[in-house]
Amino acid sequence: MKDLREPFLGLKDINPNEYFKNIKTPCYMIDEAMIIKDCEILKSVSDRTGAKILLAEKCFSNFDLYDVIRNYLAGTEASGLYEARLGSEEMPGKEVHVFSAAYRDDEFEEILKYADHIIFNSVSQLKKFGKLAKEHNKEIGLRINPEFSTQIGHEIYDPCSSLSRLGVTINSFEHEMTDELINMLDGIHFHTLCQQNSDDLENTLNVVLDKFGKYFNNLKWINFGGGHHITRSDYDIERLIRCINLVKNKYNVDIYLEPGEAVVLNAGYVLTRVLDSFDKNGMNFLIVDTSAACHFPDVLEMPFLPPLYNADLKGNDILYRIGCPTCLTGDVIGNYKFKNKINVGDLLIFGDMALYTTCKNNTFNGMPLPDIYVMKKDKKIIKLTNFGYNDFKMRLGKLR
Repeated sequence: MKDLREPFLGLKDINPNEYFKNIKTPCYMIDEAMIIKDCEILKSVSDRTGAKILLAEKCFSNFDLYDVIRNYLAGTEASGLYEARLGSEEMPGKEVHVFSAAYRDDEFEEILKYADHIIFNSVSQLKKFGKLAKEHNKEIGLRINPEFSTQIGHEIYDPCSSLSRLGVTINSFEHEMTDELINMLDGIHFHTLCQQNSDDLENTLNVVLDKFGKYFNNLKWINFGGGHHITRSDYDIERLIRCINLVKNKYNVDIYLEPGEAVVLNAGYVLTRVLDSFDKNGMNFLIVDTSAACHFPDVLEMPFLPPLYNADLKGNDILYRIGCPTCLTGDVIGNYKFKNKINVGDLLIFGDMALYTTCKNNTFNGMPLPDIYVMKKDKKIIKLTNFGYNDFKMRLGKLR
């Protein structure tokens, strides 16, 4: 099956083994040229429709690249106080939206300093904080749940699963929302997708409009949420544009989208080197100096097999099982085939690693945090961080 993410497109004009030979591993390498490529596609959607596209910081929050992204997008979408502050500080002059399943009393007033749009997850949260937000001239929205699942096999990422805590169902909306609360709303938000094409958006939108559309006439905006794989090579952009224009024209509202992956798809790599190689029970094992559990945990949570440069899953090539140095038995990245033998010290490159990596990593087993580099569009490499022992220790107590 073709990998439609084209995870190594940014490496096509270089010899990675030579180019990265002096880089200490493990590390993240962010590809600026690929971010620009993704953002240009997103901006073309905005230019054709007037839709406003936001960076979902939960997916990618490497603010050193915000100066690039701000040239194409309308702002950021945050999941809480820290991301809202980051977006406000590092993308000044742009919009800051925030959604949380529940807001803390001791943080909400500080959130009001940074966020322009505040989206509530429940009617009770809207009742609790809505008036205060309005007094601070914030636009407020409510997340709805159309109870229409389009995902198969990944319930952990399905906001419409039967026991999802996310979003207000039509039953709750019609029984709990008073006219006063409805009139308080500036917008409606729904987020039901994960790495999906626009046919799933269209099908979801039909359900949303059927269930909730009668409440949309006095709104300023409708937010289609995230999970739109807009920059993937097979994504149906024309269908997306039809969906945007349908809702925009029918209700005279602004449309927001808040993708994360689409902003940085194929725009990052994890570089790692082989520490050990051995045979066991008929399998060739490689132990590398990175960790799926620590450095790209979605591999285990999703789970999925990350793309690996110069590897294949077909033919009669040499099969290796790539594992990690932590004590977790399941800290295994996956099985890959290579045409040539892999040796201790060899460089391996995992692709499509800008998303959900640097913002989700951890130091389980005392694994060091990988340093972060950016490969500029002129291919110059710049080191952004220098993580070490204190970055591990400071997460656990007071530094002396």
